[in-house]
Amino acid sequence: MNNSLLIAQIVISILLVILILLQQRGTALGSAFGGGGEVYSTRRGIQKKLMYATVVLTIAFLVIAVLNLLS
Repeated sequence: MNNSLLIAQIVISILLVILILLQQRGTALGSAFGGGGEVYSTRRGIQKKLMYATVVLTIAFLVIAVLNLLS
């Protein structure tokens, strides 16, 4: 069971990295150099699905990490 938890954690971590890289930044480097005046916009369509999938995978990753510590 311990090996299956480790494999699941590795797979989830790879998926998390992919999902985080797919999310758009919007401002890029503009905010790093004092670019302001951006208007808050809500996430729509695929961006919203990517955000929810990232949250779900993050929770799953944390649960598996705790289970690995307990076993």
